Amino acid sequence: MAHPVRLRMLSLMWASPLSAAELSRELDISHALASQHLRRLDAAGLVELIEVRSHRGGRERRYRTVHGTPLSDRHDGAPLLAEALAHNLRDRAARRAPEQEGVTSDAELWVTPEAWDTFRTGLAQLLVELHEAARAPHTPGSVLLGATVMAFLVEEERPGPEESDE
Repeated sequence: MAHPVRLRMLSLMWASPLSAAELSRELDISHALASQHLRRLDAAGLVELIEVRSHRGGRERRYRTVHGTPLSDRHDGAPLLAEALAHNLRDRAARRAPEQEGVTSDAELWVTPEAWDTFRTGLAQLLVELHEAARAPHTPGSVLLGATVMAFLVEEERPGPEESDE
């Protein structure tokens, strides 16, 4: 799942179902590439087939992101997922609307377990609310928002044997 295009596809299909053709146009990639990524998302159980409709003499399959499958619960491939998130962040930051308000932060902090749990739960709820407010791409009256969030506990670095004072 740790691919920037797949992460963008999951975001785009959150609010409404999209086909491979629609995703290819929205992401400016080939239809074949969009289909390949969509098949991988489907095999991983992260998207579901919502409808099959006739389109130009063929059958168009439209998929939607399976709600309730947060990436934060996936521990497999975490470094690759972080790299994909960083890639999307760099891309979105380069397209940030000038003169518009945003929120930016970076932190490596020591807090109590209770403070971490309160923060994590609150942040997860805010992200649920943001996703619930999502509309289909280009819906009149909507604005395009970029949000990349990753918060987690960090293993403390321990000095190696050559670094200890013993």
